[in-house]
Amino acid sequence: MKKQLLLFVFAIFFVACKPKQTVTNTKLDNKSERLIKGDWQVSSVSYVGSDVFKVTSFNIADAKCFEGSQWNFVSNNNTGEMVLNKANCVTYGSRITWFINKDGNFVMKFLTEGVKAKHTAGGYVLRIANQTETSFQLIDRASVGSNSAEIVYQFDKINK
Repeated sequence: MKKQLLLFVFAIFFVACKPKQTVTNTKLDNKSERLIKGDWQVSSVSYVGSDVFKVTSFNIADAKCFEGSQWNFVSNNNTGEMVLNKANCVTYGSRITWFINKDGNFVMKFLTEGVKAKHTAGGYVLRIANQTETSFQLIDRASVGSNSAEIVYQFDKINK
């Protein structure tokens, strides 16, 4: 009986001490973050795997409406802003918080005025690719029927 009780207590302790698991790695890739510092523009949005569908990006607008959007990334505090202003599309602007983790993921939240980032539940995880000092890509995945496709946002540095 004592062995069963001891085993039961040990099992509860083991379960209670299980480390918290997260969806994304939070170890930062500081080198990649520093490369992204500054002002950027989305020069193109393309679909890999299919070109016959429409995607609403970030629950804001059609993905193609992000072409020409302006983005600012501040790497020392992982904040920034983005503005959509393409003709015939919704006009939208928001502060953002973001980071790049060691897995090559770009993790971002759109912030509501007056609400702190820690109180903003939803966010987005995109893969960062082909990063240079003057360009990079953010790649999102979308379900298309029973298949999936990638949405590629091409960012180019704005020289001011």
